[in-house]
Amino acid sequence: MPDFLRKEERLLCDEFLKNGIVKVAAEDKAALDKMRGCIVNASASFLSLPAPQDHGKFLDEIHNHVSAARLNDFRLAVLEAMNKESWFREAYFAVARKALETLVGNELVMQRRVNISIQLPDDDSSLLPIHSDVWSGDSPYEVVLWIPYSDCYGTKAMYFTKAEADAKAAPVMSGYKDAEALYQAVAADSPFMELKYGEALIFTQNIMHGNRVNTEKESRWSSNCRFKAALSPYADKKLGEFFEPITLRPTTRLGLRYQLPTGFENTGQ
Repeated sequence: MPDFLRKEERLLCDEFLKNGIVKVAAEDKAALDKMRGCIVNASASFLSLPAPQDHGKFLDEIHNHVSAARLNDFRLAVLEAMNKESWFREAYFAVARKALETLVGNELVMQRRVNISIQLPDDDSSLLPIHSDVWSGDSPYEVVLWIPYSDCYGTKAMYFTKAEADAKAAPVMSGYKDAEALYQAVAADSPFMELKYGEALIFTQNIMHGNRVNTEKESRWSSNCRFKAALSPYADKKLGEFFEPITLRPTTRLGLRYQLPTGFENTGQ
């Protein structure tokens, strides 16, 4: 099969095909900083706190201001504030635009709302058991752009099962009694992905991933948002309901609305 990719594109694609996940540097750091500033301001406003100077430190130490019992209400308020901003999704896309276009395509649809996750230290109420999103109705043609708002390391990060271990587990998955048993079986091959602020992950939802209790001393803040090629197959999450086109090209727009001329069917000619 012909391969007309540029060298740097091929390297990124090869890594993604091999591992199902790539780490990239933020392509637009100003956009990332603006997003984080929006989240920090919304958080401070909800908590009736003065706007902090050090955004990263404020987010890392949010557990000093929010209890686990109040966490969901707090998260929903921040989620609403960030998605209310008309520029937020475009800024999110800008953080990894070139990488997404290389890995997914240049005619993209994007999840209509960017999600946010907050994991306090030693809090077991925000756990995401090992899973693949495809198991619950997502398309295998989707990727997730995962962005942390401060440094992630150890159990403050997410884990991802290595592609080879993931493939071995799939045929015997029904033999595990629950998600925890499955995790224990692949834990040695499911490393936590460490990221610094200013880095992001793009991963296929086809591989298993999740998080554990955050045993670090800092809280984790991250966002996730799904992208897929506009004309690739959809599953339960549909275009117009869950996804919205963001980079549809003119030829595709013309093709989608073109209708063949009518009135020639019964001319007898």
